[in-house]
Amino acid sequence: MEPTNDDDHRANGSDHNHLAKRSKLSSSALVTDSEIRAEFAHHQSGIARINNGSFGSCPSSIIAAQKRWQLHFLQQPDDFFFNHLQKRILHSRTIIKDLINAEHVDEVSLVDNATTAAAIVLQHVGWAFAEGRFQKGDAVVMLHCAFQAVKKSIEAYVTRAGGSVIVVHLPFPLRSEEEIVAEFRKALAKGKANGKKVRLAIIDHITSMPCVVVPVRDLVKICREEGVERVFVDAAHAIGNVHVDVEEIGADFYVSNLHKWFFCPPSVAFLYCRKSPVSPDLHHPVVSHEYGNGLAIESAWIGTRDYSSQLVIPEVLEFINRFEGGIEGIRMRNHNAVVEMGQMLATAWGTALGCPPDMCPSMAMVGLPASLRILSDNDALNLRTRLRGHFGIEVPIHYQEIKDFQDGDGCVTGYVRISHQVYNTVDDYLKLKDAILQLVHEGVTCKMLSPE
Repeated sequence: MEPTNDDDHRANGSDHNHLAKRSKLSSSALVTDSEIRAEFAHHQSGIARINNGSFGSCPSSIIAAQKRWQLHFLQQPDDFFFNHLQKRILHSRTIIKDLINAEHVDEVSLVDNATTAAAIVLQHVGWAFAEGRFQKGDAVVMLHCAFQAVKKSIEAYVTRAGGSVIVVHLPFPLRSEEEIVAEFRKALAKGKANGKKVRLAIIDHITSMPCVVVPVRDLVKICREEGVERVFVDAAHAIGNVHVDVEEIGADFYVSNLHKWFFCPPSVAFLYCRKSPVSPDLHHPVVSHEYGNGLAIESAWIGTRDYSSQLVIPEVLEFINRFEGGIEGIRMRNHNAVVEMGQMLATAWGTALGCPPDMCPSMAMVGLPASLRILSDNDALNLRTRLRGHFGIEVPIHYQEIKDFQDGDGCVTGYVRISHQVYNTVDDYLKLKDAILQLVHEGVTCKMLSPE
């Protein structure tokens, strides 16, 4: 079915509240197990795909909807540009606004991914340093496990303009949220030493590697108490994975990808920017003819490109609402399943989870047997490659350095980061369990593994 004028009528917002809030369907309308298998039948056969966290996965029905929007554009690009595109993007933004409890749709922009959002925020901070509104040596605080692209954006925009960086080193494995809070307070104190100011704090809502849910609301509150000027929450994994309420969290900026845990095709993310006096100074790094019309409008047109991943958000929400409990039901079932599977693996391998279950989202870190001797990032990558190539398992491996030990004897220095999404089955995790046990039984160490 091709998009119709009804879609443009909905773009005016006449039914977005119904779409965003609907979560209860009759039992006959709920998605079945066979329908879930059909939606993800395009996954490569024979692969235990336990890594939804990296790239997400898009259902077949949403891929079909995306193709319809692509064709709609190609059939008559001028008509699509002048009469449909902006209304449809506004409709998608309005749905996200309701899902995350933003006050106004103007606070929500759609961008390609969290990397783009980080560039927008850090470009803005870099200009403040370069133009003298922030003093040289004032600080940006970030977690040590921040995504590499965020670190590079800080390098590109902030440090070259005279800002300094304070890194919060989080312990891992983690036993409680209090450990995160304590280290964060130390970093803020360091940033404020000698009369300097912390101009920006970057907080992950869910760290990527190692993976843990951060008490983001508490950290934002601490930032306000300590006079941190602006707070940017990098929540690349968040929507569809944890509850998101931007009013409750209270950050100035909040970004989450929609292609990781929200079933959108790559690539699309939302960037929430709380309305404030600095809002007009936020700009998309790709300058188009919409420059100066507000970030949301600038982001909605950055030149001729494929915008279909932004246009299918209403169809994605309809897909999500076919599951019992909608988005909240999906995330709770995924969380419970990944904790259960993580505990099963830890028991089989004689290890433990990397953090308490209530700090796991739909992902969990599970310790690997010490006998594998994961002693470097290269060892972790080689083990991941071996699992993919020889066992048909896709799962990330994390190397955790431990100081003051001899060659890793008896110490857990490697963790798998398992994900659970609606398409996963118990067999995926049993396959991983047995593969690791086989390597241990055969006396394999990572030193024996070589890239394929």
